[in-house]
Amino acid sequence: MENLKVPLTHAFADAERAAVYQAIFSRRDVRGQFLPEPVPDAVLGRILMAAHHAPSVGFMQPWNFQLIRSEAVKRRVHGLFEQANAEAAQMFPDARREIYSRLKLQGIVDAPINLCVSCDRTRSGPVVLGRTHMPAMDLFSSVCAVQNLWLAARAEGVGVGWVSIFHEQALQAALGIPAHIVPVAYLCIGYVSHFKDKPELEQAGWLPRLPIADLIHYEQWGATDAAGDDPLTATLVAMQADIQQQGVYPHQS
Repeated sequence: MENLKVPLTHAFADAERAAVYQAIFSRRDVRGQFLPEPVPDAVLGRILMAAHHAPSVGFMQPWNFQLIRSEAVKRRVHGLFEQANAEAAQMFPDARREIYSRLKLQGIVDAPINLCVSCDRTRSGPVVLGRTHMPAMDLFSSVCAVQNLWLAARAEGVGVGWVSIFHEQALQAALGIPAHIVPVAYLCIGYVSHFKDKPELEQAGWLPRLPIADLIHYEQWGATDAAGDDPLTATLVAMQADIQQQGVYPHQS
C-alpha cells in the first residue's frame, strides 16, 4: 500500500496559522469596554469585506449590512432593548434573575458603530440550490457572515458585541427594515479598552464551557466516547484542560 504523507502543501505558515487560531480563541462578546475613537473606513471596510466572503448555500449571499452611526437611532434601538430586557429578566427563576440583573448585555449607545446584519430570504428566487429541502440554510449562511466579521474585527483589535434581546418586529420598524428581511444580528462595534481573558458570561458564573468530548458522537447519535478509548478524546481533553486551567491555546503548544 502506498505510504501517504500528510499533505501540508496548502497549510498556512506557522505564524499565519497561529494568528487564525488566536483570533478564534481570543474573540469575545464585548459589552462594556467600548472606546469613543472612530473605526477608520479602511478597517471597517476590511471587516465588512470579510463578512461578505462568508460561505453561503447556493452562493446566494443572503446578507445585508445596515450601518447605524446616528445617536438618535442608537437611542431608539436602546429603548427597544430596555423594554425587552425587562421582560426577559422576569422569565428567569429568582437565583438566575439576580445574576441576570447584574449583567451588562449591550453597548448600543457606547459603541461608535452599530450594525444590523439581516437576511433577505427572497434573494436568488423561490428555488435556491441547497435550500430545496433545508430552507433555513439562508439564515445559517447569514450567521456565517457574522462569524467572519467577528473574527476579522478581533484581528483588527476591534470589539464586537451581539445584542439579541429585541422584539423582531419592533427592531424592523425602528430601522425601516421590510417585512421580508429578517434581522439576524444586531452588533455593537468599536475599539475597546481591553478584551477579557474569558467570556464574560463564563466569568460571571452564568454557564461554564462544556466539555467538548461530551459533544462528539461517533457514527450514530449518542455514541460518545465516555470510556476515552478513541485517541481523539485524549487529545481534546488535554487541549481543553490547557485552555481552561492555563490559558494556553492549541496554536501556542
